[in-house]
Amino acid sequence: MSYLLGDQAENMYFIPVGKICRRPPVICSPDSTVRTATQLMQERNITCVVVGDSPPYGIFTVRDLRRITAATEGNPASIALRDCMTPHLITLGEEACLFDAVSLMSRHNFHRVGVVDTAGNLVGILTDTDLLTFQTRSPLYLITEIERATSLEHLQQLNSRLFAMIGNAYGAGVEIRGVVQLIAHFNDATTRRVIRLMEQQEGISLPAGVAYLSLGSEGRQEQTLRTDQDSALVYADNFPQALMPEAQRFVVRLIECLEQLGVPRCPGNTMASNPQWCHSLSGWKQILDSWIMTPLPENMVNFGMFQDMRVLYGDKQLEEGLRRHIYETASSNTLFFPSMARNITRFKPPLGMFGRLLVEKKGAQRGRLDLKKGGLFALVRGIALLALEVQIIGGSTWDKLDRLRALPLLAQADLDEIEESFSIMMNLRLGRQLGALRDKKQADNSIDPELLRERDRVKLRAALRGVEKLQKILRGHYQLDIIAR
Repeated sequence: MSYLLGDQAENMYFIPVGKICRRPPVICSPDSTVRTATQLMQERNITCVVVGDSPPYGIFTVRDLRRITAATEGNPASIALRDCMTPHLITLGEEACLFDAVSLMSRHNFHRVGVVDTAGNLVGILTDTDLLTFQTRSPLYLITEIERATSLEHLQQLNSRLFAMIGNAYGAGVEIRGVVQLIAHFNDATTRRVIRLMEQQEGISLPAGVAYLSLGSEGRQEQTLRTDQDSALVYADNFPQALMPEAQRFVVRLIECLEQLGVPRCPGNTMASNPQWCHSLSGWKQILDSWIMTPLPENMVNFGMFQDMRVLYGDKQLEEGLRRHIYETASSNTLFFPSMARNITRFKPPLGMFGRLLVEKKGAQRGRLDLKKGGLFALVRGIALLALEVQIIGGSTWDKLDRLRALPLLAQADLDEIEESFSIMMNLRLGRQLGALRDKKQADNSIDPELLRERDRVKLRAALRGVEKLQKILRGHYQLDIIAR
């Protein structure tokens, strides 16, 4: 693909971490003392030791040493590692690619991950220092550049490099979940840098007691390439009205800057600059009540958009208040869940008899099918609805599926099929958008099945069957066929 970087060394970025990680772990017992650990770290010239006799392991780092030294009166040398370590060392399989490792590090601000073999044995530690080998090819390096950008023009240049990096990851077959989550991490970092530049260079800031919310796919952190701006504003009930012009100036300028970076405004004006999407905490609760209690099509669309909200900048406590209210109000309304489920099942996947892919027969989309309308909408909203029933709100669709696995709500085999369907359709969507970017065309959610390789058409059929499976589950779980009678 012409938009990929030509340097063959770039392909190194997608090799298994097992081939990169050559540093065996130094392991200490949880009963070992801080003195024992620091002596080992000094002798081996390392910055951490693994703690534990078997999984799950903890880790004791130089950062932990500084923390415990600052928090302890006297000498902390005799403290046991179990009392001061960082619990739950994050691990990756040795077959995971280097891209997965740096994605994990950059998204969660980790400095190291453990590497395990197929039997789950810890075989090494991969640190951010190891990634210096890749210098400017590393996403961690790109994140640092974003945080140091001095202008919108500089951020535009970095966005171009991001697209090239994502193109390489897609071409190398990196797992779609990791790619999408890394895109979300870059998008968040870019928006936060824009906000910082507004504060430093223009004196425009968001007052205390206000939160800027990301909605929709950005709220779920599962964008492919950057799509329309979907946002809202919430402010505390005791927020001084005299400061409202300052908050409005902030969102208007932020939306302008993001548009300058190539993030288009929402055609439906679902943006924080619109007074209809800017309310106090109590005001939003009243609106949510009306959406939940009156499940008209427009209300269900708005609720679905808002359900995925996430504080991108500002007062995080306001997010928790909204999420708690969403769950309490929805769970107390007996008609809400069946009404939402019925709306989701109306979007039939474009799959005919004998697995034939159904495409539009006329109009601008003739010969194409819509991945969002034909599958992604039902998967995203269906999983979000089932998750809401058990008080799971927020996170990506993958995150919700992970949490549902720990509950008896759905069979594991069904969850596996639904997750595979979602991953396939997200992968196809990203490929479509990268192709449009390469050809300098406007990306959309439609795809021509005839242009797919046969194996991708097979995957698409399987994904659409997974959509049918989820809709069948929704009909049974919420007794839609009985209610319809």
